Amino acid sequence: MPNNHQQSHERSLVISYMALRKWVGSLGILLPFVVIAGSRIFDQCTQYQPSISHYYYTIMGNYFAGTLCAVALFLFSYKGYDRVDNITGNLAAVFAILVAFFPTDADSGSLCQFISTSRVNSVSYIHYTAAALLFSSFAFFSLFLFTKSADKKYKTPRKKIRNHIYILCGIIILACIILLGVCHLLENSLVALEKYKPVLVLESIALVAFGISWIIKGESILKDN
Repeated sequence: MPNNHQQSHERSLVISYMALRKWVGSLGILLPFVVIAGSRIFDQCTQYQPSISHYYYTIMGNYFAGTLCAVALFLFSYKGYDRVDNITGNLAAVFAILVAFFPTDADSGSLCQFISTSRVNSVSYIHYTAAALLFSSFAFFSLFLFTKSADKKYKTPRKKIRNHIYILCGIIILACIILLGVCHLLENSLVALEKYKPVLVLESIALVAFGISWIIKGESILKDN
């Protein structure tokens, strides 16, 4: 039987992982809103960027890259039920780092551009590939990893509700990935929709879905009694 010291240590580890999940989820949800608001507040620029990644070139570029690095650190520290969880977390961390350090192309029509750079296609290809893989790993977490439970034979009523939310979040993320791919393929045909910033909207929806699933996994809400 574990002594009080062991029980206290195990409890602190559980609390740490719960907090870790909450932080990851919160950073994901806040990212699109903070970069948009920050650009308006600190640079008085009211122009929406084509995507969240384009805020790299605005005054909020450091926050954008820093948030991705923080998420990468948390994901690398994340430990799940088995090896698959750990591998997925490590891969997602690598993808987040690649998204941060291999930026997308700068928007030549942006009025909010804070830094300038020359266009390098290979860098943007790495960015888009890493971003697609990062969102895919988020969907994988929601659909296949968060739905697991320590007791495979019995799931509490609240665990069942949480699983429904995880699956919904995963489906939303996958739908956004597909629609983002469509936007990229039909870029020249969707010029009329550019004013609505479809990529920015879809990325924001995917990040909110990702954040909700991680916050719930952190037992902020729907915690078992």
